[in-house]
Amino acid sequence: MVFGQVVIGPPGSGKTTYCNGMSQFLQLIGRKVAVINLDPANDALPYECAVNIEDLIKLSDVMIEHSLGPNGGLLYCMDYLEKNIDWLQTKLEPLLKDHYLLFDFPGQVELFFLHSSAKTVIMKLIKKLDLRLAAVHLVDAHLCSDPGKYVSALLLSLSTMLHLELPHINVLSKIDLIESYGKLDFNLDFYTDVQDLSYLQYHLGEDPRSAKYRCDLY
Repeated sequence: MVFGQVVIGPPGSGKTTYCNGMSQFLQLIGRKVAVINLDPANDALPYECAVNIEDLIKLSDVMIEHSLGPNGGLLYCMDYLEKNIDWLQTKLEPLLKDHYLLFDFPGQVELFFLHSSAKTVIMKLIKKLDLRLAAVHLVDAHLCSDPGKYVSALLLSLSTMLHLELPHINVLSKIDLIESYGKLDFNLDFYTDVQDLSYLQYHLGEDPRSAKYRCDLY
């Protein structure tokens, strides 16, 4: 039985950085780990890649050949990966004996609450390779400084969880930068525990960039 994480989240939320840090942590505690890059647009990887989707298909080639934009190109790449799931399965099989798996997915959110290909790829791998996977959904912590964006992030997380049907963990990323975006209306525990959201209704119209909500950095 092999365990691993499906790392997802909006563009810029820190998925690749998370995979890099998590792989280093697992290595330090003595676990073998393999990072699988399934983002065909991610060509600057900070980690050593065990499997790279660019060996199968590249987003830049798809955009040129089919006259698609980045979003349409990513959907095409995921569809192509689904049709060639045997390629990924073959690449993963040597890792199944003793590796922990980290799947670094693209940041296009439609892939995880509307489009079916990414879910189909995950489910086929679980069934064929007997994997035990959990979804780690990264959300940029700066969204907590804007009540409207925070609620939107919660709805996205919920939709993603229901669509993927996997054990699901939400992670606030870049937490060290949160104060640079403005003072939070409530303690951080309010946002991490998703407490009574009715309190946010009184702050929905406020501008988080105003002096009232700006952090005192001095």
